[in-house]
Amino acid sequence: MNKSQAISLDALWKSAVITDKFFDPSSNIGLPPLAQRYLVHAITAGKRLASSVRLAMHGEIKLQQKWYPFKAEEVICWQRGMIWRATTWMNGLPIWGADWVIDGIGETQWKILGLFPVVQACGDDITRSIVGRAQIESIWLPSVLCTPDIAWIELNDSQLQATFTTLGEPAKLTLTVDDQGLLTQLNFRRWGNPDGGKFAYVDFGGIVEQSGTFDGYTIPTCLRIGWYCGSSRFAAEGEFFRCIIDQAIYH
Repeated sequence: MNKSQAISLDALWKSAVITDKFFDPSSNIGLPPLAQRYLVHAITAGKRLASSVRLAMHGEIKLQQKWYPFKAEEVICWQRGMIWRATTWMNGLPIWGADWVIDGIGETQWKILGLFPVVQACGDDITRSIVGRAQIESIWLPSVLCTPDIAWIELNDSQLQATFTTLGEPAKLTLTVDDQGLLTQLNFRRWGNPDGGKFAYVDFGGIVEQSGTFDGYTIPTCLRIGWYCGSSRFAAEGEFFRCIIDQAIYH
């Protein structure tokens, strides 16, 4: 058992460092206007800047070219990584799945009845890809996007790009924001091999269909996610994950 397998959702959640910093909109005056609009809408003024979030979600996931319902729980701890654990059903049998990257070690797996492997993968490429997942899921932990480590650039009147490094991997996350500051789409280049070939950086992202507020944070709550987001290939072959956030807890 590697180190990441030995860490539970509860243990990762409890290991998060609680900061003593609070969101002050005036501290973002030097940022591009679109970044200010997004952050002010995403985080309530005076809210403690969380370093972790615990999510409950449900939706559909595409496995072997078919869509299956799932329920899942996830913990994102920005300093250490993330764990996502899900249950789906195939031919009436429960299948337990998980993605995780903790302290630089990542793995993905699906097991029928929690015993018989359907998918199991690890190694440097898998770790790098799951770090990419954690990076794009910063939209569920917007407090980490208002630190001095984030470099913001406005691309046009509705898109901005956040450049940062997480768990040793650089990212350039493009956010599309409406007039109120709500996210409508997110895109970036994620390490992966959606065609089953050699790993490389591939367009990845999601379409936000609904948002909601939990404990002072306004986040996307209904999304469609997958490879080739922004192109015609997304709907035809790239989309593989549709989720609804049922609960988000911050600390």
